[in-house]
Amino acid sequence: MLDTVKANLLSPIPLAFALGIVTRLMRSEFSLPKDIYSALSIYLLFALGLKGGVELAHASFEVIVAPAGVTLLLGCLTPLTTYGVMRYLGRFSTADAAGMAAHYGSVSAVTFIAAQQFMQRVGAPAEGFMPTLLTLLESPGIHIALALGALQRNKQPVAKGSGPAQHGSVKAVLHEVLTGRTMVLLVGGLIVGYFMGEEGWHSVAPFFDSGFKGALMIFLLEMGIVAGGRLGDLRKVGPFLLAFGMLMPLAHGALGVLLGTWAGLSAGGAAVLGTMAASASYIAAPPAVRLTLPEANPTYSLTAALAITFPFNILAGIPIYFNLAQSIAP
Repeated sequence: MLDTVKANLLSPIPLAFALGIVTRLMRSEFSLPKDIYSALSIYLLFALGLKGGVELAHASFEVIVAPAGVTLLLGCLTPLTTYGVMRYLGRFSTADAAGMAAHYGSVSAVTFIAAQQFMQRVGAPAEGFMPTLLTLLESPGIHIALALGALQRNKQPVAKGSGPAQHGSVKAVLHEVLTGRTMVLLVGGLIVGYFMGEEGWHSVAPFFDSGFKGALMIFLLEMGIVAGGRLGDLRKVGPFLLAFGMLMPLAHGALGVLLGTWAGLSAGGAAVLGTMAASASYIAAPPAVRLTLPEANPTYSLTAALAITFPFNILAGIPIYFNLAQSIAP
């Protein structure tokens, strides 16, 4: 176990992420230009979708139906457990608990990519259709969490003379999530990859495959800088959220590994599914929460997701989920 964690910490992706954190702590002015950061995220997500679509074309319905089912189940369970812990153990407000549930009920595509690379490096590659499961897990948790927040908020009496509260409509939230960059690139890439097939993939692989790991390192360097910039917010969120940001991913990750193994995934595939369940969204969830629950404090959710859970998963969580998957593999 410790050897796996050590090997992960000394691999390119975590090292690039750690360099970004150190760079920020040194108060260096270095950061990637916004256009380059956006271009890298587009490249990584579209490449992931294309490759997943090509692999999906080879997968039979019988093979993918059980993993898809448990993935949707995870998308329902993770926001509910997060909301319950935040609301009844942490004593946070309805809006803050629902906002956190939206972040932890969705998934971090960057953490998913890091998990995929880790499994390849240790010789336990996940199934090729995992990007399909990523798209399935992207939005259900957000919608369930926001529905929870809206329902609980509507049960509360409105103060006399305050007037009706203004919140984003369900239609607006759906449009924001389903047409966001992550969903367009992942789902669009899956569709394009599925129809272009293996022959089409070979024609673009020199661009989308050969440079993938290098682009991911540069992207993680910038993510480290961003995460390092939020470390100061840890003083604001308190010890409860610090513990939550590490323990909740472990609980969700273990659940994902168990369900993935039950659904017939390999050890690598179950570990990647566990990583997805353990991750927290910081791209798709924030705008949806802002639109529907503007009263939710973004300091809690963004700091927990980006400054606690994301580094924890990148540096230690992924090998933990893999070791768990190996120990229970049939």
